[in-house]
Amino acid sequence: MYSVSSVEELQDLNPYIIIGCGGGGEKFSNLEGIETVGFVDDDVRKQNQEFCGYNVSASLIDTIKNTDAKSVAIMLPIGAEGAALKYAVQAIDNDKNVISSFRSLPLNDNKSLLKMAKEKKVIIKEISPRLNIIKDIFNVSPEKCSETLPKISYSPKAPIVFVGGTSQECGKRTTTKLLGQEASNRGLIAGVISTDEMGLEKPADLNFRAGSLSAMDVPSAVLGAIKYVEEKKNPDIIFVEGQSSLTEKGNPHPRGLSAAILIGASPDATIVCHRPNHPYREPRGINEEIKAIEAVEPTKVVGLSINLRNADSNENPKSFESEFNLPSSDVYNGGASKLLDSILKYLEECK
Repeated sequence: MYSVSSVEELQDLNPYIIIGCGGGGEKFSNLEGIETVGFVDDDVRKQNQEFCGYNVSASLIDTIKNTDAKSVAIMLPIGAEGAALKYAVQAIDNDKNVISSFRSLPLNDNKSLLKMAKEKKVIIKEISPRLNIIKDIFNVSPEKCSETLPKISYSPKAPIVFVGGTSQECGKRTTTKLLGQEASNRGLIAGVISTDEMGLEKPADLNFRAGSLSAMDVPSAVLGAIKYVEEKKNPDIIFVEGQSSLTEKGNPHPRGLSAAILIGASPDATIVCHRPNHPYREPRGINEEIKAIEAVEPTKVVGLSINLRNADSNENPKSFESEFNLPSSDVYNGGASKLLDSILKYLEECK
């Protein structure tokens, strides 16, 4: 009833004042047949600047008075629901139709707003998350959009090390833990972030299950975790555990999760874990994973952690070191000293 189903519905409500001078506002204004007469944003850095050919206003009320707008489109990000509600009330109170994005103002959560629009005899609709389409395809879908975390921007003070791998169950959790322990043994203040529900062992400072989140939320969660750890202990170095793999063949579904964690970590250096002859996974291999990681993020793979549980008799860290020209260790039996040496050497070279 309140969901927009076609661009023609939007065209019928022209012209618009658009709230939000970001990606959502620009995309809405570029929809076929949409007439825009003004932009509003409460970010003082954007006010009185040009956006899509219009001078950005600080006031919706003033823009309503100075234009012939029939409708207001609220295109704000997740986390700005309070501002979105304020603008919606202002628009309806001034007899303007309202189009919202589910990210800005999910209407099912705002029954009083629907009632207000009905009393003022204006149209209020939402550009929905289109979960009904997923329901048609799979006969099941979430009740509502699972993207909930606000987007954040943060530049870590400490260098970040990502621990990735060629498959699931190849040693990422153990390697992350042992790198943290080795750094602490050397007198460094180490931050350790586990992204798996099994990451309960010390020295993990923070443990959450990245796979419980929308892929859209994972980078924010990782970056937020980094910020949290820095504020709590001011570490010299932070290790972030990855999940799954960017390249594993047999189970491709978690690969997006791996990419999302990598993107959130935006690491300075990376360690790749590998389990040869994996009994129930299908890794493509070390070369493929290194290429994929370094293509997704401007990081450098500086060492290999080799899980020898299923290795052939002729396979050992030295054989992998010789083949891939990277420091390699069986951290489970030999510790993470060699890998930490490689990390610290690379970080020093990059200064």
